[in-house]
Amino acid sequence: MSEIRIHVFHTGEVCVAPDLPFGGDDCNAVKASGVFGKKEDRLWLPVSAYLIEHPKGKFLVDTGWAREMSPNGEFDKKAQIKSLGSLILYEVNQGRIGAGECIDEQLLKMGIRDSDIDAVLLTHLDCDHANGLVQVKGAKKFLVSADEVRFANKITNKIRYYKGWWKETPLTEFEWNDTQGPVGRSYDLLGDRSIELINIPGHADGLFAVKVKNEEGKFVLLFSDGGYARKSWEELITSGIAADKQLQKQSLAWIREQSLDPDCVESLANHDPDIQPHVIEL
Repeated sequence: MSEIRIHVFHTGEVCVAPDLPFGGDDCNAVKASGVFGKKEDRLWLPVSAYLIEHPKGKFLVDTGWAREMSPNGEFDKKAQIKSLGSLILYEVNQGRIGAGECIDEQLLKMGIRDSDIDAVLLTHLDCDHANGLVQVKGAKKFLVSADEVRFANKITNKIRYYKGWWKETPLTEFEWNDTQGPVGRSYDLLGDRSIELINIPGHADGLFAVKVKNEEGKFVLLFSDGGYARKSWEELITSGIAADKQLQKQSLAWIREQSLDPDCVESLANHDPDIQPHVIEL
């Protein structure tokens, strides 16, 4: 296999209460929402997306925010409520995306159009991961785990997930076809385990990490919202938004094990403020 490149992008920022990313085991959804917290305590965290340039194609991991969130490249409350489909969701997840920061805008600077993308890999369907699907609606395929679609369709998740984010992009649901990861469920994307979508439930049922591995066994782990920063897996800090805390801890323990593996080149959370945009070569 020839060289693999992974481009790490920041596609805007998300503003959340501190308990949402780092609430720990005793945190509940109300605390994590921040509706009763102080606005000055909120955190602005990066919203990442990744382009994998692989000998077998170009694969985009998540999409970040849509331009309609910040039409003029600035914070816009009215536009965000419309884009998120909910005032409640706006109160929990405020966002902004500057001029030139949308994923399609950054790809175009590299000479890549959305039609050049072989597949968009949606780690899960939360707003800051799927809201920007409209920016790359010309991609060849949009992959999401069937478990995540089932989870998103639960009546209890009606506010968390807004189907308008993917109404223009037909999603291809996949069932797990391999046994890697903390719960023995994964999807071998290319049939050679060079890109494996590994179920890391807890934050959401169908959440997956993306493990990209070269012929020598060196790998990069993109663990999405399996943890919000390096300290999440170092200290096993669960987030405030969780479908299952015990599964979340189990997934974090697996992320920690993988991150400490000598063959792990980099291990990246989607919202880690210490991670800057860069290119990884495998």
